[in-house]
Amino acid sequence: QVQLVESGGGFVQAGDSLRLSCATSGLTFNNRLSGWFRQAPGKEREFVAAISRTGGGTYADSVRGRFTVSRDNAKNVVYLDMVNLKAEDTAVYYCAAGRGVASVINIRTASRYAYWGRGTQVTVSS
Repeated sequence: QVQLVESGGGFVQAGDSLRLSCATSGLTFNNRLSGWFRQAPGKEREFVAAISRTGGGTYADSVRGRFTVSRDNAKNVVYLDMVNLKAEDTAVYYCAAGRGVASVINIRTASRYAYWGRGTQVTVSS
């Protein structure tokens, strides 16, 4: 059974930092694209960041320079380090794992990913 479990969310002040973790099991992690998405109340789920099998990162414009995605293939974990958090970063953050095969679907698109966690809440107070 495939499982993705996010952790590390919380309530912080603007300017603070958080590290989100996504622990995976039940799949071959090290050959898959991994991604982070978020969904704020009343808004659609949006792309945040993705990391390729080889560690290359891609970011949404809104978080580039503040968020860093990384992975530990030995531990089957993907991380999202967030610094200088802003009120507009408030959302439920979801991690996702790709299908493990080549795809023409843009990595910023949710349909590129086959597996999803249940999310972790990040609330940033201004």
